[in-house]
Amino acid sequence: MEGEQKRSISSDELRKHNVATDLWISIQGKVYDVTSWLKDHPGGDLPLRNLAGQDVTDAFVAYHPGTAWKHLDRFLIGHLSDYEVSDVSKDYRRLVGEISKMGLFEKKGHISGVTLVLIAVLFSAAVYGVLFSSCALTHVVCGGMMGFLWIQSGWMGHDSGHYRIVKNAKLNRFVQIVTGNCLTGISIAWWKRNHNAHHIACNSLEFDPDLQHMPLFAVSSRFFSSLTSYFYERKMSFDAVSRFLVSYQHWTFYPVMCFARINLFAQSILLLLSNKKVPNRWQEILGVMVFWVWYPLLVSCLPNWGERLMFVVASFVVTGIQHVQFCLNHFSSSVYVGPPTGNDWFEKQTMGTLNISCSPWMDWFHGGLQFQAEHHLFPRLPRCHLRKVAPFVRELCKKHKLPYSIASFWEANVMTVRTLRTAALQAQDLSNPVPKNLVWEAVNTHG
Repeated sequence: MEGEQKRSISSDELRKHNVATDLWISIQGKVYDVTSWLKDHPGGDLPLRNLAGQDVTDAFVAYHPGTAWKHLDRFLIGHLSDYEVSDVSKDYRRLVGEISKMGLFEKKGHISGVTLVLIAVLFSAAVYGVLFSSCALTHVVCGGMMGFLWIQSGWMGHDSGHYRIVKNAKLNRFVQIVTGNCLTGISIAWWKRNHNAHHIACNSLEFDPDLQHMPLFAVSSRFFSSLTSYFYERKMSFDAVSRFLVSYQHWTFYPVMCFARINLFAQSILLLLSNKKVPNRWQEILGVMVFWVWYPLLVSCLPNWGERLMFVVASFVVTGIQHVQFCLNHFSSSVYVGPPTGNDWFEKQTMGTLNISCSPWMDWFHGGLQFQAEHHLFPRLPRCHLRKVAPFVRELCKKHKLPYSIASFWEANVMTVRTLRTAALQAQDLSNPVPKNLVWEAVNTHG
């Protein structure tokens, strides 16, 4: 057994073990057979499947605390004979180590507590306004407050999914269910599955679900080749309906974002009712059911259907701001076709993200995602520290001649609409619906 653990394995051999029934990975030159771990991996099966047969050291360092290393030995089968580390990866791992020594991964700050108080205040005010006011304008304002509540609940769910916002694991889980499932109707299990796939395959047209919005949106003409979504496990057909909708996507973007929450509701329910493995499925279902009891009940307390409709529309439209924010960080950034790779982690995360410049007092509005590059590089880092580490990331990008993209909120919106318009005009060109050759694609690819 000892001899087998020390056997030499080449990168070519490692790459052959890249399916769910035979899955190997490499971390710091050691090779692990994690086939049996796939179904129990806390981050879900997709991160392992998407990086199967590769060195995944940088992704492992990004997502796992030091305590996770002790669990690897039971999967060890050998050592990578041709293991190499790029200068970029060396610097990235060194920076992760420095941040860890500073204790920033453990220091949560007070943002979570303040946000929970704000959520409670918004919820109480909205309910009070609906139940005890007869003014129609007040009811619309209450709907808007509900939207702001959903936005802040979304940031809380996001934070608690990446790291423990409180030290106690059970309490952290309770906060997840309350802020996600109960208050917003979105399954935290769905979010984690979706979001982990997004982080691992940032801006891969085939593997990143955050770019897969066909038939409504296409950020690249490469979608016109009817690519396969490995997240949704289906072909993203570019048919006549898709062509029509994509052709006007730069006009429909903001209206659709106003009601994008409906899609999140649907995706949550589809996952919870599917045959996929969902941790704590009944806990998730119960939490979503709580939302679908209290929210319709609150709406029914309004005096007439007109005010009920305005309340719901106000809730959705205000929350649409958050959906726009999600898109700004990636829609206008560099995209690629194919699976993610483990040996260019830093490069892919920085090239596929756009930071939003803003004053510190606006950090609450962006939920930490204005530092998108930093968040992708250090997903376990509490958002209160992202501004602190930004200069280090910027310096590292400058050293290795990598992009560090940043724009104002207004500029990011302009860039996003420009990206959508470029693809829309290409979709309208009936004589040239798909890329004809590499030169054509090089000239017309954006981001």
